[in-house]
Amino acid sequence: MLVRWFQRAVLSRRWLSFLVLCLAFAAFGVGTYNLFNLLKLNLELIAEHGYLALMEGALRQLAELMGTLFVSMLAYIVFKACEHRLVHGLTESDKDPHA
Repeated sequence: MLVRWFQRAVLSRRWLSFLVLCLAFAAFGVGTYNLFNLLKLNLELIAEHGYLALMEGALRQLAELMGTLFVSMLAYIVFKACEHRLVHGLTESDKDPHA
């Protein structure tokens, strides 16, 4: 249902596809900026201090980082969908080759 709405509302309009592409690219960039370094440091903290680090919030921070990673990947998928629509709209002719 959401996919059908996205195709009908966003991908059917080139200008809106481009706008959503730009927003998704920005969201992906902001979401992934320094994400892997923070994940590495968080896992090192947990490995070094174990249960104490988990009780002091390292587990919550790890969950938040994984949530950020998930949202960033969703933004990347939206970016790629809009990119696909725009590239194919620019490179394919509107003429039907079977006509």
